[in-house]
This record gives sequence, C-alpha cells and structure tokens, in this order.
Amino acid sequence: MVETSFHHRSTLKQQNKVFKSKHATRRSLKDAAKGKIARTSPKAPTSNNAAAQLRLNRRNNAKQAQSKKRGAIVSATRIFSGVDGAPRIVAVIPLTEDVSPRDTIVALAESLEVSAEECPQDGLWKMKADRFKTSLQFRPVLYRNFYDALDACKVADYVIFALSPTVEVNTWGDTLLRSLQAQGLPEVVSVVTPDASIDPKSRSGILKSLLSFMQYFVPSQTRVYDLHAGSDKINVLRALSEGKPGDPRWRDGRTWVLGEAVEWEDGTLKVTGIVRGAALSANRLVHLPNFGDYQISKILSAPVPRHHGKAGGMDIEPSLIAEPDAEEADSLVSSNDPDDLANEQTWPTEEEMNAAHDGIQNSLPDAPTGTTPKVVKRIPKGMSEYQAAWIVDETDGEDGGDGEGSDREMREEGEEEEEEMVDLVVDEDKDMDVESRRDVDFEDLDLEEEERQLTKWRNRKREEEDDLQFPDEIDTPQDAPARTRFQRYRGMRSFRTSPWDPYENLPRDYARIFQFEDFKRTERSVRRRAEEETNIVEPGTRVTIHIRDVPQDAAARAPITLFSLFQHEHKKSVLHFTVQRNTEYNGSVRSKDPVILCVGPRRFTINPVYSQHTRGGGKGANNVHKFERYFRHGITNVATTYGPIVYGTQPCLLLRETSDLQAPHLVAMGSFLSPDTTRIISKRIILTGHPFKVHKKTATVRYMFFNADDILYFKPIQLHTKHGRTGHIRESLGTHGYFKAHFDGPINQMDTVCMSLYKRVYPKWSRLWTEQGRTVQANGQQNTHGDDAMEE
Repeated sequence: MVETSFHHRSTLKQQNKVFKSKHATRRSLKDAAKGKIARTSPKAPTSNNAAAQLRLNRRNNAKQAQSKKRGAIVSATRIFSGVDGAPRIVAVIPLTEDVSPRDTIVALAESLEVSAEECPQDGLWKMKADRFKTSLQFRPVLYRNFYDALDACKVADYVIFALSPTVEVNTWGDTLLRSLQAQGLPEVVSVVTPDASIDPKSRSGILKSLLSFMQYFVPSQTRVYDLHAGSDKINVLRALSEGKPGDPRWRDGRTWVLGEAVEWEDGTLKVTGIVRGAALSANRLVHLPNFGDYQISKILSAPVPRHHGKAGGMDIEPSLIAEPDAEEADSLVSSNDPDDLANEQTWPTEEEMNAAHDGIQNSLPDAPTGTTPKVVKRIPKGMSEYQAAWIVDETDGEDGGDGEGSDREMREEGEEEEEEMVDLVVDEDKDMDVESRRDVDFEDLDLEEEERQLTKWRNRKREEEDDLQFPDEIDTPQDAPARTRFQRYRGMRSFRTSPWDPYENLPRDYARIFQFEDFKRTERSVRRRAEEETNIVEPGTRVTIHIRDVPQDAAARAPITLFSLFQHEHKKSVLHFTVQRNTEYNGSVRSKDPVILCVGPRRFTINPVYSQHTRGGGKGANNVHKFERYFRHGITNVATTYGPIVYGTQPCLLLRETSDLQAPHLVAMGSFLSPDTTRIISKRIILTGHPFKVHKKTATVRYMFFNADDILYFKPIQLHTKHGRTGHIRESLGTHGYFKAHFDGPINQMDTVCMSLYKRVYPKWSRLWTEQGRTVQANGQQNTHGDDAMEE
C-alpha cells in the first residue's frame, strides 16, 4: 500500500469585486450589454426604452381619443354645415317684465351688421351668421307666456335667458327657471339687456350678482354677458355658433320638428320644417302639444327656395319622400274596448249577502258524535275562498272607470266620516244610468252645500295637521253599523308580506288598459327596430309633413312644434312617477287633487294617487304600497295615474293651475318610474278604542265599536296598541260595543287600542290638457270621459 500526502493550499486566493471609480454612463452600459436587450414587463418598466415606449403609447392613445372627439363633433354638427344646413334654434326667454326678447335679438344682429326689422315679438326669425359659417333661428317668447317658454326650450339647441340690470326676477321667473331646470335644458347663455343709464362702475357688481343667481339654476354658467359691450355681443354669437349643442337626455332617440310654415286644408295640417334628432318615420305617430297624437299621411320634400337669377335657377318641385305602410303604421287606438259579456263575473246579490249574514248562525251543520265541531265559513254563491275575504258592495262606484264614486272617495278622510255614512249605505239612485249620474254631478249646489264645501277647503290645513299627528285614525260612526260603513276594508296580518292578488276585483278601467309582460325588454326591442327601419327621413332634411284629421285651431298656433312618438307610446296603461315636493310651494297637496302633468312633450290633467316609495325602488314581497292622503315636503312619493306609456327616464312636472293661466304653481318634480299594472296601492284606516278596565294582559275596550254585531264581524282581525302590544278580541260585553281583549303583554290605561283596515285604491283617467281649458282626445274632438271625476 502506497501512502500519499495531502497538500493544503497555503494562501487564500479570494478576489473581491473591483471598486467602480466612475459613474456608469449610458454608453458604458451599452458596451457592456453588447447589443443584448433585457425583456421587461409593461407593468414594471426597468429601462429607459420601456419608459419611452409607454410614453409613446400614451401619446397615441391621447391622439386617438382627440380624433374620436373631433369626429363626433363633426358628425353632430354636420346638420348645421353647408349652404343649406339647418339653422341653430335659439330660444330667447325674458325673465323680467322690462326685458324685450326682440330688443335682445336686435342687439345681437347689430354686431354682425344685419338688419333685424322683420324680427317679430313672438314667432320665428332666421339670421345668417356668415362670420361663423352658420345660421341662427331665433324663437322669441313674450314675458309671462309660461307654456310657450316650456315648448320653445323643448326644441331649442340653445336658450338665452335675458336678465334686467335694474329689475329683480320675481316669483313667476323663479317658477319658470325651476320648471325648465326640472324639464331639462339645452346649452344656456345668460345675457343682460343693454341699458346706457347704468353707471359703468356698478356694472361689474350687477354682473356678479346675476351670475350668482343663474348658477343656482344652471351651475355650468361661468359668466353673464353684457349686451351693452360690443365684445360681449360677439362672444354671445360665438357661443351660439360654434361647437356641438348639448341635448337634454330625454330627447335621445326622438325626432322633433319646429314648424317654419303651417297650412291647414280639409282636415290635413301641413307643417314645413327641418327634421332634427333621430330619423323621422312615417309609420309612427306624432304629438302636437295642446292637441294630441295624430297619424302622418305623407312626407314631402321642401327644398330651400332659391332666388331667381342666381345659381340654382328655379325652385325645385316637392317630391314624395315617405308614406306610411298600411301594415306597419301605428293606429290611434289607445285603449281596449272591454267586452262586458265576455268578462262577466257572477257576484252575489244583495239578497244573498243579507241571507249569508243573517243566517250564518242558523246554518251551521251539526258535528258528528265524538268529533270536534268544525268552524264552517259560509261563502256566498259565485265567490272563491280568497274573494270571500273581501265584502263586495254592488253600489261601490269608486272602483269603476267613470268616476261615479270619486267624490265619495275624496270625502272619506278627515272629520266628515260620519256625514258620509248615509251615502255609503244602499243608494236610492243606484239604478240610475251613467248619463243621469253625470247630469246630477254637474248640477249647481245650493248655498248651504256651497258654504259647507268652502269651509271644508279652508280647513284643509287643519285636517292635514291632524293627519300628520294622528295618521290614518278615524272615528267609528255611532248612527250606522261599522260593518256597513267599512265593508270594503279588510284586515291584514302583515302589510309587507301578506299575499294580495293583484288581479282580484279589478275595476272596469283595467279592461281598457294595456299590460306589458316585460316593459324593459319591450322598450329595447322598440328602439332597436326604430334604428333598423327603412321608411325614414334622415335628420337635417327640410320636409313638409302632412298630418291627417287635425282641427283647424292647430294652424292658428304658430310656430308649432311636433314630436315623433315611439311604437306603443300611444297606448294607455297605469303610470307611476317618483316625485318630490317643490321646496318653494307651501300649499296643501292631497291625493286626487287635480294637477297638470308635464312629461316629455306631453301635458295632461290628472288626479294622481300618491303612495309610499319603497326604499331602493323595489316592489317588496307582495308589491303592496301604502296610500298617502297628503303629499308632504321632504319625502319621495310615487304618483299614479292612467295615461299613455313613456319610454326612457323622462322628467316630469306637476303644476297646479291658478286664476292666471300663464302663472301656475310648481308643485313637484320627478321622473318616470314604470308602467306597472300590478302595483297595489292600499289605503289604511285605523279604528281606535280606549282600554276602560285593565288587568295585566286583559283589558275591557270601549269606543271602538257601538254594538255587539260589529264586534262579532271584526273579531278575527288582530289588534295592536301604540306602545307595541298585539292582541285579539275575546268576546263582546253588553250591548254598547264594549269587548274584552287579550294582549301579548301587560298594558296600561294610558295606551290606545288600534285596529288597522285596508282597501285597494285606484287612480283616475288622465285627460289631455289644453290652454283653452278643454279636454280633448287624440283625434281633436271633445272628450267627456272622466269630466265628472273632476267635480270636487
């Protein structure tokens, strides 16, 4: 075996990293990399090249976005371009009495050296603005023409609010601004009329004060132009002539035309104007404010007239552009014609009801021997078990569609409950036909009845205060049975979860309206078909629209505006609007009070029913919502009425007429919610009693009823107290309406025993509102349906 020696390294040959004596330059790093490029993630750049690449991408994205915006502006303003381009519509609205809209237009025309002698005080006037390569069509509106101002702003591209440097805006101007703000405004330009008598030193303060005032209603305002200065005149025209005018949201997808010329011949109204907004279809209906919905017979071209001797030579003859398709055109049928025989229901007669009530104790069958007797509920002939929970009265007219019971419903609240009882018992005139009832409703009242109703109206504020302090509480009548007085009401174990059939005992009006299985899906399909339609006229085309069966009065209203309706927007349904009170209006607003509903291009006279708005806008477990007697401040309520359906998020206004037709009160504003026919509006009343004697959980209660039969009738309904106890009626005591009740906990004599009763209420039929105070149908004829419901 050979031995080998192991040799250790004698010295440590470790070499440390050399110290870099100078800064690493870009060139040295490039030489060290020898052409190699490290891969880096865009999310975490680690080199200057990656940073430069990201910077280049950002520039490209910004350039593409800028190009896209420019293209959108060019596309939107293409309608105003060219020699025959459409003029920009400018509505001039004076807010004070000393301001003349014509003088405002003349001041602007002087800056372009254009003569404005032909400009009217109220009408249309077109001006060429060659300096800005466009034209302006002014729509001056006279002071205190409230509804003309609303209609002018609906079709305008710009609105000029003319202010006075010396006179403040009064209540009328404030109401108009609030109404226009809620309706939706296009681009706004605020100006001060020229006045040489104003001290130049005080002009700056006046402009600042007026700007602060206008910013309250139009926050986007940055300045108020002074037409006394020549530079401000040019700036106003520049603001009106350049850029894309902003449209209110409710006009998206809609077509409107401002009539430049109107002619009526043999029932046909010929409106000449330029199509704006979306494309105009000859198959759709058009709406004329103050007159209703109509059909289009044909659409002709209306070229701009040429002066003879210039380029273009003679005028071009009108040609047919579009005609309605007989199969695709919308009809003027707005409601169904119910077939009473086909929908006939078998209701119990009065004799059967009395027999069921009187003989219920004597008709109980004997229980078999050795068994527990069963509780047998006698159901009148023709009624289901669910329907038996309701007591149906033949003379109940408030659920009808003709408004026979509307006055009775309006008089049920407040302190006149006892005066109503006689009317709610069987009426001697129940066999009268509808026409005779309508005649009776319109008879003049005697002096005593007139004085009583006047006193009731003047005491409405006190009634509203009582309703706020004791909501829904009423007194049980002493001279009539409670089971007769409140036979249309029922008890509910839980208001939010108890089932309620939405199709039970519906009034006749529900046979006339239309119901949508899925309204949102229907709206999407209607808008999609409107975009794909071929029989249309593109925006920017000057046309003459022939509208059939229009009254001759429509031709006298110039300038006239018309709006195209979507498919099915003429059909009637149950409409719901979320509304809030105007903070500046302090009057009392009660359910079924007549108001003017302004929604989109339409105006109706309605008697809305107000109800609670479920948090989040949901329906809850049973879609039952509490009826509100009064519409109060600070609370969002839902106003319900019968009316033609609406697409989109349409703003709405509720106006109340005054002695001055052009100075209404703005009651509330809101937006369209849905056309839900299954939404149940339930009116609640609370009968109260006093715990006469108390022993722990048992109490003797009085003053809730005044006879033993009423106690037996309402015995199944649950009781509750204002301190949170619940209980039931055990038995009747004596003959004066005392009864023994048992609760889930001890009560005291300071508490109040309550019983809640509910019934479903329905809205009323809407009527088209006109400035002449007439109610007309869509075909322009007098509409008498529902007029008796307006009698208060």
